[in-house]
Amino acid sequence: MNKIKKLRDQWYKNVVWRRYKIGKGFHCGRGVFLWARDEITIGDDFYIGKYSIIETNCRIGNGVILANHVGIVGRYDHNYQQVGTAVRLARSIRDKDYDWKGKGEMTTIGNDVWIGFGAIVMSGVNIADGTIVAAGSVITHDTEPYSIYAGVPARKIRDRFDNEEELSKHIDLIKQTL
Repeated sequence: MNKIKKLRDQWYKNVVWRRYKIGKGFHCGRGVFLWARDEITIGDDFYIGKYSIIETNCRIGNGVILANHVGIVGRYDHNYQQVGTAVRLARSIRDKDYDWKGKGEMTTIGNDVWIGFGAIVMSGVNIADGTIVAAGSVITHDTEPYSIYAGVPARKIRDRFDNEEELSKHIDLIKQTL
């Protein structure tokens, strides 16, 4: 990676997003946006592609790839049940006095995860270690480890490895690098 990209990544990590905990080996593409009410924690060797956003409390493991245009977003960012108030004017998660659904919800993404182009992950979901999310999918529920998910809403379409022997070998080897 060239020096300008490294400097840019350091600028975002240490200045723009200094309130969040971001590990070594961080890279973000152009137009990335991070915001959380309480916490964003990102492990080592993390890549987030251009125009992706994390806009909810989130903990991310090591060796994770978020492709371009990925969204990790809150499902209850606006109090749409606030009687007598249009949704646009209702309390939102960014308000200090917000105390509706979604407050304190945490999204977790395990180690060795790849989330494909344009996928959306809803807040409060646990994406297990080794999961792959297909492009354009919407994750609304927890995933199983080392599985591939696709669709809207996403569902498991297959295991990531063809057999238990390959999976066990991968897990043993990846423990040494992550």
